[in-house]
Amino acid sequence: MQVDAIDRVIKNAIEVMESSKYQIFEICENVRSERDSLYKELQQVMEEASEAIKQVDRLELEYRRTRIRLTEVSRDFHKFREEDIRIAYEAATQLQLQLTIFREKENHLKLRRNDLQKRIKNVDKQVERAETLVSQMNVVLEYLSGDLNQVTRILESAKNRQLLGLKIILAQEDERKRIAREIHDGLAQTMANVVLRTEIAERMLVKNEYEMVREELIELKGQVRGGLEEVRKIIFNLRPMALDDLGLVPTLRKFTQDFEEKTKIRTQLDLIGREVRLPSGMEVAIYRLVQEAFSNCYKHAEASYIQLEVQFQEAQVVIIVRDNGIGFSTDNMEAVYSMGVHFGLLGMRERLELLEGKMDIESAKGVGTKIIMEIPLSAKNREE
Repeated sequence: MQVDAIDRVIKNAIEVMESSKYQIFEICENVRSERDSLYKELQQVMEEASEAIKQVDRLELEYRRTRIRLTEVSRDFHKFREEDIRIAYEAATQLQLQLTIFREKENHLKLRRNDLQKRIKNVDKQVERAETLVSQMNVVLEYLSGDLNQVTRILESAKNRQLLGLKIILAQEDERKRIAREIHDGLAQTMANVVLRTEIAERMLVKNEYEMVREELIELKGQVRGGLEEVRKIIFNLRPMALDDLGLVPTLRKFTQDFEEKTKIRTQLDLIGREVRLPSGMEVAIYRLVQEAFSNCYKHAEASYIQLEVQFQEAQVVIIVRDNGIGFSTDNMEAVYSMGVHFGLLGMRERLELLEGKMDIESAKGVGTKIIMEIPLSAKNREE
């Protein structure tokens, strides 16, 4: 009877999630259509802005010529008829009016362009969130749609938890690759915008509108600087290049410094033993373990101080993370893992098991937490 009840619950959950998934998919498609429309409108605005700039350049040239003509007939009025002076004056006035109109149109198109770019950025974020939700629901549906007995065995069997953890790790790495591709695509669009705005500034220089050029360049510089800073941070989080260039300890030192600056939590890094270079994959895994441990402290421990200790021993690397936070009970960690209270710790344990290592946690309420991670080193894997 219990199995039948679980089966009914799972079937109902599948039906609800399938319906919700298609609704989210429809929303995602509508947002994509809106994004395509915005892109077309942006392209049209850019073309109109380019045409307006050309018209302004042409009118300014003609206006200068008519001003020169008006000056000539006004200065030598005895050589010209009154009708010639009137015609020169009306031509100059008409061109000045047209020039003012096209300048206003150019400024309006620039404002419209900036507004469309902001809207496209917001729509892209909505598409990304919708795609993430659909992906997550597909993962859940894949498990729920399986054989009920198999689901029950997975929930009851601790041996299969390592396989589940490995799938989580692989999914995380796939997600990082996807984000890296999106950064590349987004950066290309940003650079295209930079090229366009640079051309506009160049045209303004030709027209001697130095104040507008200065404002445009200031805004352009801020956009490029902000984008570059964000790209560097994301790239470092995805794959710290300092690991390949400097090694594990300098990269961890920079990570703790950045962590302290961002969270205002005091950090300390202690190195025991002589540092040796490890295989690239192992250094990345250790960095991710430290990153996850610090993230857990920040989210849950309410700590004001975190100490990271890295020990290079003959046969293993030992990573110890201590904090002075609120702590928690470790009487039954398996129950804690199975209830899903600490997914971060579960992910760390799974990573360590893949490295044939182990993790011990010492904690109690009100006394902080100490995480000890031991990673064995075989002689063939050590790089002197």
